[in-house]
Parts: sequence; C-alpha cells; structure tokens
Amino acid sequence: MLKSTNKIETNKYEVIVEVTAEQLEEAVQKVYNKKKKSIAIPGFRKGKAPRKMVEKLYGEGFFYEDAVNSIIPTYVEDAMYEAGLYPVVRPEFDVTALDKNTGVTFKVTAICRPEVTISDYKGIEIEKTVKTITDEDVDAELKRVQERQGRMVTVEGRAAENGDTTVIDFEGFIDGVAFDGGSEKNYELKLGTGYFIPGFEDQIIGRNAGDEFTVNVTFPENYQMEDVAGKPAEFRVKLHEIKNVELPEIDDEFVKDVSEFDTLDEYKADIKTKLAERAEKMAETEAENKLFDAVIEKMQAEIPNEMYESKIDEMVRDFEMRLSQQGLNLEMYLSFSGMEMDGFRKQFEENAQKQVKLRLALDQIAKQENIEVSDEAAEEEIKKIADAYRISVAQVKDVITVESVKADLKAAEASKLIKDSAKIS
Repeated sequence: MLKSTNKIETNKYEVIVEVTAEQLEEAVQKVYNKKKKSIAIPGFRKGKAPRKMVEKLYGEGFFYEDAVNSIIPTYVEDAMYEAGLYPVVRPEFDVTALDKNTGVTFKVTAICRPEVTISDYKGIEIEKTVKTITDEDVDAELKRVQERQGRMVTVEGRAAENGDTTVIDFEGFIDGVAFDGGSEKNYELKLGTGYFIPGFEDQIIGRNAGDEFTVNVTFPENYQMEDVAGKPAEFRVKLHEIKNVELPEIDDEFVKDVSEFDTLDEYKADIKTKLAERAEKMAETEAENKLFDAVIEKMQAEIPNEMYESKIDEMVRDFEMRLSQQGLNLEMYLSFSGMEMDGFRKQFEENAQKQVKLRLALDQIAKQENIEVSDEAAEEEIKKIADAYRISVAQVKDVITVESVKADLKAAEASKLIKDSAKIS
C-alpha cells in the first residue's frame, strides 16, 4: 500500500510503501513451500520438516529475505503505479521496518519518467519532396545490375591498373629484419581500395604479372600494431596475377538473362517505375521524420539522462544479437573496428535521444486525447507477437506485460492521429 510520495529532486522520488502483516505472512508461506523440499532436519524426512521447526532451528527470519524480495515486484510496483510514477531504471529499495505483527515498510528511491507538456501537435505543416527519376538514374541502376553480373578474369598483355585485383606474395622488413604479421602468400589485393598501408598499392600500379619488386612505405603513427607504428618498412613483393571484372554487354540478351523482360527498353521502363516507387517511399519516410521532429520540438520535458542510457543499452543489446547471428560477439567487433566501448555507445546517442523524446511526446498525446486500448486488443497484439516469433503467448507474457503492450498501442494511435491531421504538401 502506498503511504507517501516525496519529490526529492527533478524526476527523483522517494516513496514509502507498506505491506501488511497478512501479506508478509502469505509471502513467507510461499517461500517455505518452495524451499522445504531441499531442507533436511534430523528426525524428519527431507522436505517434511514443519515450518515452525525450521524457524526454531534457523531463526524466525529464515525465510524473510526471499519473502521480501518476492513482494517487491507486486506491492512496490503497484504502489509506484498508484502514485503515477514510472521508474526508468531499477529503483533502490531499503527495508526500514520488518515485523511479523506489523508487516514490512519499504523506502523506494526512483528516477522516474518526467512530466511532459505538449500542444499544437495537430495540423503540422510538412513539405514532401519526391525525387524526379531521370534517364541518368535508370542508367546508373542498369550499371549496378551489370556489375553484379560481371565475372573475374585474368588480365593479359598489360600492366596493373587502379581497380584491378592483384594476386601477390609479400614479406615486410624493418631495418632488414622480417616482422610478425608482415608476410602473406597469394594474397588478393584490389588496387585503389586503400586497404593497405598508404603508398603500398600505388607502387603495384604499372607492374606486370611475374614482376618481383620492392615497395617502400612508412607505417602511420597511429597504426594498430604499436611495434611497427611510425616506422619505415620495405616489402619484397612478387606479382603472380592481375585480374579484373569482365562486364557483359547491356543488350536484349543481357535483359533476358537478368529479368522477365525481352527487350532493353522494356527493362528500362520497369527500372524507372521501380525507382519512382522507391523515391516515393523515401519521400514519405523523410516527411514522416520531419513531422516527428516537429512534434519533438513542441514537447517540453526535463528528461533524465538514465532514459537515454537505458535506450542505448537496448540498442547495444540489439546490435549484439545481430552480431551473434553472424557468429561474432561485441568484443570481437570492437577489436576489429579499433573502437572503445564509449565511442561505440556514442554512435547510438543521437538516435536514442530522438526515440526517447518521441515516445514521451506520443505517450503524452495519447493521455491528452484520452486514447484507450481494450484488453482484447492487447491480447490480440500479444498473439501476433507470439506468432511472429513462433512462441507461446505465455512465453511472450514472461517478457512483456499487458500494460506495456497497451502503452505501445496507445503510442501507435497517437502517431496515427498526428499523421492523419498533418498538412503535407
């Protein structure tokens, strides 16, 4: 039961919650029923020792810690909800009183969602600009299709050029001594990519297959291998092969191979139609982003930094999940990219702030517009989620609550209201 609420600073509250003696007793009994199977006391079969006997042997408060922890998700969260407070990170709990005759008193300190004000969110004027598709755009798309159909062939009768793929052996030396990680056999290097040390690729251009030569370069000062950073090096290189992509001719036969059309003109017309559809969708997305940016500008709130950090945490977890699907983990990714965690998290900062602000605005609009969502609609949405992930409804409810689903649906309705009322030209 909520006893009192005290705002101690911006978005930070101290809430006193009382749980009755009867509620405490119920929680203690549930803990005893759960733990008794593992309790062995001389004179009783394992799992058959009476609760009073266990408490006499181990102390009256033997089950209290687990009982109190089990109370928190129900009674404390209900009290916060009753107070109209919504923590953005896990609150701090302090048991200030505990007695079997009077119950439990908690002092809860929580960083909560801010108070939000917003107005003039209907009828926002936004300009939508749709790109006009030109013949040059069609030719560029056709060129991309042509390049995807290209095949790698060995180049003969000329020297290596920028854009060629070369097959090389190389061995690197510093002060005449070979260094670790500086040699490779039959390595495929595409010239012009800048993948190697500055100057390395330039010294292969103009060489012919079969040539053996020396490449002189200096490692950058900030090179990832500290033992060679900033040092001049000599690479002994043998060029085995020069390869390049051979592109098919763009004609009616090419069109028949890559599409369901018979002529180049038909294929170009289809490309133009699809590019126009893509341009329309892109323009709609850009207009929607402008609209939501305008909504954010109309909102006032002192947003706790914890909300932004929590959203970034969520984005990082999503990124990690996608990495795991590729057989990688975040530590490997950071190592490959040469990034520190702080820099990695900063990449998400702008988007996280925008998402947090927009959601606060939408939630407030839903409240002001008295948007409601029925239990049936929430259950239907949960079933859709279960079907999409091929899991049971019960499994979904283990992860998300009906109230959170309702909140998402209310925000979606608020978003629709904004878009339907917008004046887009």
